[in-house]
Amino acid sequence: QVQLVESGGGLVQAGGSLRLSCAASGSIFSINAMGWYRQAPGKQRELVARIPDGGSTNYADSVKGRFTISRDNANNAVYLQMNSLKPDDTGVYYCNALIWADVPETSLQSLRDYWGQGTQVTVSS
Repeated sequence: QVQLVESGGGLVQAGGSLRLSCAASGSIFSINAMGWYRQAPGKQRELVARIPDGGSTNYADSVKGRFTISRDNANNAVYLQMNSLKPDDTGVYYCNALIWADVPETSLQSLRDYWGQGTQVTVSS
């Protein structure tokens, strides 16, 4: 009963910017880390950026200095500001969250990873 919904992908020229958004909804008790992953054609999914609930963020070396991750705990949302985009940034971007979710018909919670459906980012040269 937990969903992650992403928005903000699109087509942009090299050097341009995009901002991705992801909102979690459903039977959420609390959210630990939130992050963004991406998958380019023919490649494995890789971590782009991750932000825990407290503590420092971490970024893939390839995006350091260009991308900024942030979160809004009140709205269970995470954002990725992407600047100075390069063609190598092209791929499907997935939102990820480690969530304590309510177990239906109990007073318990369970912890697991949740994924969004993905949003396409295409950077043209």
